[in-house]
Amino acid sequence: MLGIVALLYLLELIDQLFFQSGVMSPRVTGLDTNGIQPRELDGLDGIVWSPFLHLGFEHLVLNTVPLLVLGWLCMAGGTRQFVAVTVVVLLVGGLGTWLTGQDGTTHLGASGIAFGWLLFLLVRGFFNRSAGQILVAVVLFFYWGGMLWGVLPGGQPNVSWQAHLFGALGGVLAAWLVRRGDRTHPARHARRDEPTGGLGS
Repeated sequence: MLGIVALLYLLELIDQLFFQSGVMSPRVTGLDTNGIQPRELDGLDGIVWSPFLHLGFEHLVLNTVPLLVLGWLCMAGGTRQFVAVTVVVLLVGGLGTWLTGQDGTTHLGASGIAFGWLLFLLVRGFFNRSAGQILVAVVLFFYWGGMLWGVLPGGQPNVSWQAHLFGALGGVLAAWLVRRGDRTHPARHARRDEPTGGLGS
C-alpha cells in the first residue's frame, strides 16, 4: 500500500510542477482534466484515471490515511482478492459516477476507492459468517462509520457524493462476488497435505 500511495504523491507532484499554472482557478487544469466527466465520451476513460488524480496535495492528504489503513486490511485476503475487489469498486464507482454526475463537472480522487474498501470490509463478515471479520467490521464502523455520511447528496460542496455512493455499492458487490467465488470453488481452501476433497476450516 505504501507503494501505491507513494505513486499518488509522485503523480500529484508531477502535476503541480509541470502541468498546473500555480494560480488557483475554478477550472480543472493539468492532469486533472483526465478525471471522470459525466456522460461525455471523452471523460469515460476517467473511470480508470480519476483515483490517481487529486485537486492538490490537501485533497490527497485527506485520502491518505483511509487508503493506507483500509487498503492494508483488504490486502489481508491476498493480492488476487485485493486486485479483484479494487477493480470491481473502480468499475462500479466510476461508471455510476459517469452516469449520474452533474453535467460540466470533473470527478477526481481516490475516496471512492476508499469507500468501496470500507464497505467491503464492513459486509464481508456477514456474507462469510466469519466472527473475526464481523469483529473487524464493528471496530471499523465505530472508527470510520462517520465516512458513510459522504454517500448522501447535499453534503460538502465540491465533494463527489456519487463517487462515494457507487464506490460503496461496488464494495458490497465485491464482497458478495468474493463469497460466491468461495462457494463455487471451495476446494481452493483444501490444505496441501489433505487428500483430494478435504476442506480446511
